[in-house]
Amino acid sequence: MIRATCQAMNRKLPLLCFAVVVIFASAIGARAQSGQPTTNAFPSRRFSAGAATSVITPRLGVSINGHFNDRVAKHIHDELHARCLVLNDGQTRLAIVVCDSCMIPRTVMDAAKLLIQQRTGILAESVLISATHTHSGPTCTGVFQSEPDAEYQRFLVERIADGVQRAVNQVAPAKIAWGVGKEPSQVFNRRWRMKPGAIPANPFGGTNDLVRMNPPVESPELVEPAGPTDPDVSVLAIQSLEGKPVALLANYSLHYVGGVPGTDISADYFGEFCERISQLLGADAQEPPFVAMLANGTSGDINNINFRQKQPAKKPYEQINIVADAVAREAQRVYQEMKFLDWVPLGVAQKEIQLGVRLPDEAEMKRAEEILTKAKGRELRGSEEIYARETLLMKDYPREVPLIIQAMRIGDLGIAAIPCEVFAEIGLEIKARSPFKPTFTFELANGYNGYLPTPEHHKLGGYETWRARSSYLEVGAAPRITTELLGLLRQVKEPF
Repeated sequence: MIRATCQAMNRKLPLLCFAVVVIFASAIGARAQSGQPTTNAFPSRRFSAGAATSVITPRLGVSINGHFNDRVAKHIHDELHARCLVLNDGQTRLAIVVCDSCMIPRTVMDAAKLLIQQRTGILAESVLISATHTHSGPTCTGVFQSEPDAEYQRFLVERIADGVQRAVNQVAPAKIAWGVGKEPSQVFNRRWRMKPGAIPANPFGGTNDLVRMNPPVESPELVEPAGPTDPDVSVLAIQSLEGKPVALLANYSLHYVGGVPGTDISADYFGEFCERISQLLGADAQEPPFVAMLANGTSGDINNINFRQKQPAKKPYEQINIVADAVAREAQRVYQEMKFLDWVPLGVAQKEIQLGVRLPDEAEMKRAEEILTKAKGRELRGSEEIYARETLLMKDYPREVPLIIQAMRIGDLGIAAIPCEVFAEIGLEIKARSPFKPTFTFELANGYNGYLPTPEHHKLGGYETWRARSSYLEVGAAPRITTELLGLLRQVKEPF
């Protein structure tokens, strides 16, 4: 697995791949010497936790992804962070990291996990790393016309590991609680069924799409959303034994908010939520610092636009503040009703699975080459040219790719982690069928493998299904991942 990972990044990240191999070998040796491959020698039935942040803000001048065209960072509006939480039940240690990033490739996450294992002894498979999906962060993986900076990727590996190590340094006896609230007013399905003739041709020249992403607001052609939303505001909280807030991890299924100047670096509403909940809990000026985290749920088809009702124009960052405040206030309400426990069992299970890739055929590649020949010598414009480039980049993909799926147990709480931009109804199904009540869903976790629509949504077409580096998994990927995840959740549910 490590060898394959390195080969995939050999041309772009030779130093990072070398580090992966060295760290992996060192970690394996340490585990063999300890004779304890799955547990740590801590006193049993004593719960402790620690949290910390690590700044992952890039230098100015780096690429910003999240758009069809590339953008270059010219200003830092707010710092980006890797927000880290470490939990210990006396036998098992877990680490959860939420990064202010659009998406992070598995190569970077694997390297960070192995460095964490080397430094702290927390097993790589017991670490969950996810990206928030801010669209105003540095490019970490190639998508559309944005390509990653290898120097920033190496920096990110180190800073993630630093954050977890700092969280371990803060570990102390603690109490834990969780709960779920609702904030339905900020989530809207962005895929719409339209009246006949209202859906443009797709970038491949087809006219068979039955839904449109982000249609015009208040359009008379709107029929209905093509899917549901998930309004849950899920909250996990840590307190000291004296009742002092230590950390709060929230989970909400909203893509991102935006309203950010195109060359600004910003954590979007995910970062502002952390500031706001710290204020609401009166924990924004304490020592050691309180750590807030907001992980993205299953929001592949969800955004913050009410397509039925036009909203007044807002200043930059104004809508981010509105959304962050609404979600933080609901998280605060849930927090105030929690009953904290002085011990819970922890568990983790993960599995690597192979999924097929939707590769272009010869006719599609020929068409793409013709389109790009006409555009030679200038920046690509329009979705047809951009997707032609994606088609040619996809021709070198393997027929199958490996994915890590992961499940964690924190008492009666379950966490399901998927390395994709997951449609809301998939997350709702996982929550409904999970043996844990409640279950949190983390997308863009432990890697990046593009959008994850259901087979039914593949039939409807639309942006999220268009083949590119941002959407390439086989049509049946969603049910396969759901089945495997539910199996992992049942596995960690087994009595201790």
